[in-house]
Amino acid sequence: MSDNGQLPGSGVPAAPERDWLADRFEEHRARLRAVAYRMLGSLDDADDAVQDTWVRLSRAGADEVANLGGWLTTILARVCLNMLRSRTVRREDSLEVRLPDPVVSLVTDSGPEDEAVLADSVGLALLVVLDALTPAERLAFVLHDMFGLPFEEIAPLVGRTPVAARQLASRARRRVSGADRPAPEPDIGRQREVVDAFFAAARGGDFDALVRVLDPGVVLRIDIGARGGGTRELQGADVVARQALSGLTSGLAAVRLIPAVVNGAAGVIITRRDRPVTVIGFTVADGKIVEIDSIADRERVRRATAAVLPGV
Repeated sequence: MSDNGQLPGSGVPAAPERDWLADRFEEHRARLRAVAYRMLGSLDDADDAVQDTWVRLSRAGADEVANLGGWLTTILARVCLNMLRSRTVRREDSLEVRLPDPVVSLVTDSGPEDEAVLADSVGLALLVVLDALTPAERLAFVLHDMFGLPFEEIAPLVGRTPVAARQLASRARRRVSGADRPAPEPDIGRQREVVDAFFAAARGGDFDALVRVLDPGVVLRIDIGARGGGTRELQGADVVARQALSGLTSGLAAVRLIPAVVNGAAGVIITRRDRPVTVIGFTVADGKIVEIDSIADRERVRRATAAVLPGV
């Protein structure tokens, strides 16, 4: 073994140092995963990015790192930026579009601590908007507006000056806020009342009651997976009400609605014959549903609900 505690010729720290590094890394894992999820909108990709960051730390060591949290965030951001750029190229080739991965817990669950970090103030609707940003805009906005990183530290990551990095975040902020986007209802209890009214009307076949609970410009996004045709988007209260009536009245006896928290907001898990088939997240504002994000890709639904519906 060399004097610096590494295995000879490997560049890999010896076991005691690896254990110490692993303990230090675990102190930052939840925050790193939260950053990566906001950057990537995919839980699997976020875990891959965090793992890649750990590999780089284990190779580099932390002997001369004064601010380990900042160093890890910087490395993670570079990993995520590369993943976003690669994803952008793939989408240009394949026209792939999909909703972000949902973070799901049951209404009665407190949820693991890392899920609470992920779900806090990062609804599916926000992630959809973030997904429309350029990789550099998304990085600047997430790191600065969500995690308070100064533009002087963001600038080298995107190859810009601090002023240019500030402009990236400003452009992203304008697109995220939107001129006509109402502020979401902060009270999840009130959200739940509106969502319950939506399902009561849908299951009762009451078209007029459905329209009353929907914002006139409501947007419904349905992701049924690449094999099923990708993501469909419907807009307008009448159109969305008809879709809801069609979707929730077929095979009604076999369908169960399980109240859930989806990315920190009121949502549901729909099961059919006790198998989860759909996860739906709602955005409620001014007492109306303004956005509905429905994920019906069976494999993604299974992964999203596995922890809260064990054995299903």
